[in-house]
Amino acid sequence: MRKINLLLLSLFAFSISAQELAVMPKENFKITNLGPQLTDVSLQGSIFAKGPNGNLLIYTVTRGTPAHLVAFDVATRQLEADLPLPKVDGSWDVEVSSTDVIYIAGGAGGLLYKHVPGSGKVENLGKVLGTENYLWDLAAGENGEIYGATYPNCRVFRYHPDEGITDFGNGPLMEGENYVRGLAYSHAEQKIYAGIGAHAHLIELDVKSKSKTNILPVQYSSSKFVYDIGHVKGLKSGDRIYLNVTGGTAKNILVYNITKKVYEDELPTFNVKTVIKDPHSQKVYYVRNGKLMLLDYDFPNPVPVEIADFRGSPRASAWNEKGQLVFLNTYQQIVVFDPGSAKKESYSLKVPPQPIALTYIDMGPDKRIWSGGYLSGNNAAFDINKNEPTVYKGLSQTESATKLGSKIYFGNYPKCRFHVYDTSSEWNIKQKNPKLIGTSEGQDRPFGALAVPSLNKVFFGTVPDYGKNGGKLIEIDGATDQIVNQVSVVDNQSVITLAYQDNMLIGGCSIWGGLGGQPIDKEAKLFVWDPVKKQKIVEIVPVAGAKAITILINGPDGLVWGYAGGTLFKFDVKKKEVVLTKHIFDDSRDSFLWRPDSFVVHPNGMIYGSLQGRLIALDPQTLEAKSFQKSGADVILGLDKELYYRSGKELYRLDILRK
Repeated sequence: MRKINLLLLSLFAFSISAQELAVMPKENFKITNLGPQLTDVSLQGSIFAKGPNGNLLIYTVTRGTPAHLVAFDVATRQLEADLPLPKVDGSWDVEVSSTDVIYIAGGAGGLLYKHVPGSGKVENLGKVLGTENYLWDLAAGENGEIYGATYPNCRVFRYHPDEGITDFGNGPLMEGENYVRGLAYSHAEQKIYAGIGAHAHLIELDVKSKSKTNILPVQYSSSKFVYDIGHVKGLKSGDRIYLNVTGGTAKNILVYNITKKVYEDELPTFNVKTVIKDPHSQKVYYVRNGKLMLLDYDFPNPVPVEIADFRGSPRASAWNEKGQLVFLNTYQQIVVFDPGSAKKESYSLKVPPQPIALTYIDMGPDKRIWSGGYLSGNNAAFDINKNEPTVYKGLSQTESATKLGSKIYFGNYPKCRFHVYDTSSEWNIKQKNPKLIGTSEGQDRPFGALAVPSLNKVFFGTVPDYGKNGGKLIEIDGATDQIVNQVSVVDNQSVITLAYQDNMLIGGCSIWGGLGGQPIDKEAKLFVWDPVKKQKIVEIVPVAGAKAITILINGPDGLVWGYAGGTLFKFDVKKKEVVLTKHIFDDSRDSFLWRPDSFVVHPNGMIYGSLQGRLIALDPQTLEAKSFQKSGADVILGLDKELYYRSGKELYRLDILRK
């Protein structure tokens, strides 16, 4: 294997200076909106709260573009509110303040929302601290205040109606970490408990002094996250928090007595955010693996007891005025359990479905345009002739896909799972069509899907798990649909783009690994891989300073064309050299760039694609780029000369009328 330094390449590579990005005349193209492809009812942050008349309401956030805050009267099952949450597609947590105001953690975008029950409106309180891109968990403090957990700067913020949003933790709760993932506020102890990732810590934040102490036992320091935190108050033997510790040595729930400051138990995994105490006894209830469980803290070392079956996973829990335990589950049902009689009943809510954002599009072997949904997964196939999509359920979030013969190969998140679907037969999850091919240990997100018909092989590049660096190249045999090779080709870098030319596989990398980690390298590398000998031939940095290679295609001149950090480059596979670079685009992305951009060579000789979510046209002769001044991603060629792309929740058709 031979390494080539870019400084040596500069002696013979022809470099062209940057130029202004021109605008494509509107009369040169036509865009048709083909509409949303996937709708779903996916419940996220949920909580029971008092309505304006003292009635019990269930609030839940349904994922969508945009997400909606939905409320039902628990007794009447009537829809009381259906309010869009502008600029966000979901929320991981909803909380009720001490003044009965609803707050919503806005998920992606870092926005905090406020809703007064009965008001019929949602107020956007803005981007938290002006810096945070994601809100995870909320906890109610005193006098109407709310505390929140953020990413990527590992902050805890405080919101007070009279004072606004402030950085309560005075900077990161843990230097070098990105996530505050779970949060609990103890009124009795005047402490905030914050779960950290992607390297697990549990920070005890003193409300008065602001001192920060890591109280997670050292034996769990190799874990990834202290994820969700459940809080039980009012037990005679002390208040508890229940910690969902993930990765590493911990796969269970740690129980910490915050009154006595001692870890006292470890339980099998369950949804800790819905653990709840009986207000009239020392009994604590939770749901695990389809069972309603009981812990009786009248005993010094309570043992979990199964008391009823439970369908789905709980999203929220409360006690009603009759002394019955009430849950919302993932099947959009209210489940009511009477501890006295042990009777259980459930009834369904008519939650309005919402269109969801698309993660990818690709032309399938069945001549339909396939897509996948974020975050709830599922897939759709758009029939160009019928002008309508068909929804196919059962797979988690698809990051990339490719076709080989009659089959589609999907790369799914999380845990880097690979599935294959034979389009010549009916989609049926139970009959294993699609079927799970396998997973890649230590990896999380598959990108760069590429089929090579001459080899009857399919290849994927991967991004590793949270907090880790170093992706893999995955090889799947098309004859057996088995993973036959998985190898770390470039140390410390993820593999996100692939091309095949001159009997060689060419791969493009990103310096970023899993979320919550920090990159080791400073520049993205390109590699050449011999798929027959299964060995790396060469590894280079094609563009100095570029942190991700987001496009690799077979160019119209017999060279591999690539794009990295605003620069177009041409790579000669036989010479193993970059022979041209040109800065064509001002690319501002500078964090966790994995998802590829797109170029496609059109029958008219032009190249069309998307860079940083913007549609562009590129003249392969002059290398002049023009902007359509439209947002879009995953530009693909249709059955004739038309193009398709995705933007948000919708599929679009792009017809080129003239160059």
